Amino acid sequence: MIPRTVLPCLLALAALVTALALTVTEGGALPRHGWYLLDVALFALAVLLLRRVPGRQAVPLVLAGSVAVAAVGLLAPPRTSDDAYRYVWDGRVQAAGISPYAHTPDDPALTRLRDPGLFPTGDGCTGWDERRTAAGDCTRINRPAVHTVYPPVAQAWFLALHPFGGGVRGVQAAGALLAVATTGLLLGTGRARWRAALWGWFPGVTVWAVNDAHVDTLGALLTVAGLGCAARGRAVRGGLLLGGAVATKLLPALALPGALSGLLARRPTRGDVLLLGSALGAFALSYLPYVAASGTSVLGYLPGYLREEGYEQGHIDRFGLLRLVLPDRLAPWAAGLVLAVVVVRVLRLGDRERPWEGALLVTGTALLLVAPGYPWYGLLVVALVALDGRWEWLAVPAAGQALYLTGGQGAQQLSYGTALCVVLLVPLLRQRFGGRAVVAEGSRGGGRPEATRV
Repeated sequence: MIPRTVLPCLLALAALVTALALTVTEGGALPRHGWYLLDVALFALAVLLLRRVPGRQAVPLVLAGSVAVAAVGLLAPPRTSDDAYRYVWDGRVQAAGISPYAHTPDDPALTRLRDPGLFPTGDGCTGWDERRTAAGDCTRINRPAVHTVYPPVAQAWFLALHPFGGGVRGVQAAGALLAVATTGLLLGTGRARWRAALWGWFPGVTVWAVNDAHVDTLGALLTVAGLGCAARGRAVRGGLLLGGAVATKLLPALALPGALSGLLARRPTRGDVLLLGSALGAFALSYLPYVAASGTSVLGYLPGYLREEGYEQGHIDRFGLLRLVLPDRLAPWAAGLVLAVVVVRVLRLGDRERPWEGALLVTGTALLLVAPGYPWYGLLVVALVALDGRWEWLAVPAAGQALYLTGGQGAQQLSYGTALCVVLLVPLLRQRFGGRAVVAEGSRGGGRPEATRV
């Protein structure tokens, strides 16, 4: 018989999985906005009910729910992003013995590698994920006239996936495996095991990690593993994993100050040096094979991407919150200053035994400052929230999703302004209505007792 505390959670989880399935299969070319609101509401309900489930029963429930949440992302081709098609192409190019940084997808030299999956013919090229090349050919690869932007560990991942079908469905399946593996890792790393559901059941995992198959999921997995090793004093292993995470998507570099928490408040230890050195070494070594093959072109489209996304002077489309109070020309400098202050705070006052706490603070702050329009950047934040437990930071990737759906500077400032309010107000309310309640996590969530935020 199903225990009384488990049944309500199971029902809420089933409702969440059903809503997510409808999100990725209904609504024409792109899901309707209302589905996302329903997904978030059911996710919150399911996690609240999970808190009442005893630890021994919570672990298999979290894992089973993670499998279901990931699986429904496989029900349809990518719905909101076409990045997965570039992943498939980069893997195919490498499998042919060619550096992915050497040619653009529309280069005639690579015509022999084309297939209807990436270069459709006869359909009018009218799909949301289709566009014409300069020569007039139809393709699903975004920005076909520019070189790839993805770092070497991501490229190695694309190559590793190529033998398993060489299509976007295989990339989606790999995203599902990464998502569930991250849940399993969180169950073994975090002290309050129910928190793994903050990742495993999060609606963005279905959409961004599986259906759209963003490689950010691999970066999140490596970051969680690296921080877990750092917390256990395994400096070299932790550094290698974190370096690999940075060489997957660059964004996990924001987690490194967390791994070095408290460094400025003490004499650097051998572990600090080994962790930082192994992270830098892993990052540099991952580039060597591609530098040997392509030289400085390994930077790919990164400089152009930064210009296109509005991170340079004279063409600023980011930093929406800072631009409310500062001239445009000062916004990037102010963002850098604020982020530097946060990094110094983590390096002085951070907890070495909880490196994810500082990593979340730095990463979440960076996204609030920059206010990106791509919500899958927030997958790293979701993973760090699942480690740390400060659920209010989930408002940051939610803001990215709202901006992605609506667009415009007003939406940028409204969505990220709301997220900032949530991040600032929830801790105040937490202190006002009870602060930190010490609970016996062994009786509800597993692990040893710790100060748990309520």
